[in-house]
Amino acid sequence: MRDRFGAVLTVSMAVLFVEAVIGTIALFVWGQTQESPGLSYNVMGVFFLIVMVPFVAVAGAVLGALLTVGVVMPLLVVAGWLGRRLSGHGAWWWVPALAAAVTAPPSLAVAVLGEAGLLAGLGGWLAVTVALAATTLVARRLLVPDRRQLSGGAMFGRVALYGTLAVVIAGTLAGIGLYAGIGYEPPRLSAERVARTWSDGKGGTLILTADGKATATRVETFGIDDSFEPVVHKCTGTGTWKYDPGAGPWYQEVDVSVDDCSMDTWQVFGTLEHPKLYVYVGDPDSWDLYILQPRG
Repeated sequence: MRDRFGAVLTVSMAVLFVEAVIGTIALFVWGQTQESPGLSYNVMGVFFLIVMVPFVAVAGAVLGALLTVGVVMPLLVVAGWLGRRLSGHGAWWWVPALAAAVTAPPSLAVAVLGEAGLLAGLGGWLAVTVALAATTLVARRLLVPDRRQLSGGAMFGRVALYGTLAVVIAGTLAGIGLYAGIGYEPPRLSAERVARTWSDGKGGTLILTADGKATATRVETFGIDDSFEPVVHKCTGTGTWKYDPGAGPWYQEVDVSVDDCSMDTWQVFGTLEHPKLYVYVGDPDSWDLYILQPRG
């Protein structure tokens, strides 16, 4: 291990990088399947992310090195020792077995503290175990004595080639899945489904009737003060409303006009069984929402 420290470090960091990219793709796809409003993008936020890419890459390299030295290399040593001690030789399957045992306690702790469900906890544990075991097994190939020895450069080339292929496949599958419609989209409502009583859960209600009349009771409306901070007003009064289906589910709008109130146009998200209306609080780039849900 000491003789091949540099090769193991380089290869392990390369595998961890590939896994991080694939994990990011998977996380993005998972996020697209979750119920969420069509939040606007902050141009400055996107620019900031682009500027931060080099710093994130450096931080990722440091983290990869720490994980390699602190987790992958000890796992290699302990798995090899257990194999020789208990079965007479360091079989490869000791690596995933030990990885599963090592990752179980922290995965359980995260699931409990994060109040995740059983399936989510098991899924997280399995994902971490597979990622750690795969990295360690690839690094182990550099240390197997009864197989042709590979240089660190040659192994890195293999990781770069097959890792790039894996990332391309993951990205392609993600694109196909999203194009096929696995991502979330708001429920398609109608004027009949919108005509009901909506509540903010804090005493504010908005009654929309089938004949186009609206009655607001302590519904919050928002403005901007001189310091560009949101100012909240309580709207109580009567008026009218109309539903606009727009060009698709993301463009549905419920336009409510109430006397003496400056009320924004409501947009739709949620599910068909539990639809929600929302408006932005203050600057849309802040992503703060004021939400109404059907009452009863």
